[in-house]
Amino acid sequence: MTLKTLAEVLQPAIRDHYAVPGLVCLGWEDMRAYVMAAQEERAPVILQAGPSCRAHTPLPVLGAMMRHLAASVDVPVVVHLDHGYTFDECRAALDAGFTSLMYDGSRKPLAQNIDETARIAELAHAAGISCEGEIGFVGYSGGENSAGTDPAEAAIFARDSGVDAMAISVGNVHLQTDHEGGLDEDRIRAIEALTDVALVIHGGSGVPYAQRLALATGSQIAKFNIGTELRMAFGAALHDAVNADPARFDRVSILKETHDPVMAAARAVIRGLGASGRA
Repeated sequence: MTLKTLAEVLQPAIRDHYAVPGLVCLGWEDMRAYVMAAQEERAPVILQAGPSCRAHTPLPVLGAMMRHLAASVDVPVVVHLDHGYTFDECRAALDAGFTSLMYDGSRKPLAQNIDETARIAELAHAAGISCEGEIGFVGYSGGENSAGTDPAEAAIFARDSGVDAMAISVGNVHLQTDHEGGLDEDRIRAIEALTDVALVIHGGSGVPYAQRLALATGSQIAKFNIGTELRMAFGAALHDAVNADPARFDRVSILKETHDPVMAAARAVIRGLGASGRA
């Protein structure tokens, strides 16, 4: 079994100057491709169950699938709850075998965010697993605007919440389909100067590839969440499979054709964070 906590994979990443991919899962086909990509690249990987994934598949089923995949390889695999919004949801993920809980209180006032995140961190640590929190709101492409992370508030949050990793808002945006944006490196350096906690970038798909690698190898950012570009690879492969033979209806044969393209895309993500050969 290669199941690991978030802290167990992020601390070596900080020490050895790379970042671990947090790969957003929507179902069996993509999470299997992600684990096989990690195996081929000899890299750690974080399988992430976000809100849309959990709306489609119950947490106990997701936990069982991810743990099964972790047992099938010999590289580190973290089973991670992404954007948990309530204590009960985080507790349910813990009970379902997740090894990392991300509580998102980023829309709330600082004191409330700290108090609620600290409660989740205490729950996680008592069970021997990890906790990620978020300070500063990361917005959505075409949706809610971001609220950038204040470095002084980040230092207070890191100190008082007890998190193992801290997601920050520094120009990153969820659901961005291009790489035209860029992160505010001055703000990142200001945050780094005030805390030594592992930093996390949500919305990593929108970060230019060169900046991703530069920050993965030269900053405290130890985790990049990548979802949109992998969903795009899955969608393109699915379109190709369906359109190649409109008379075909067997879902298993259709979905099989997503595996190689999604695995290749995940391998590229891993290599682009300097994580290959680290397991």
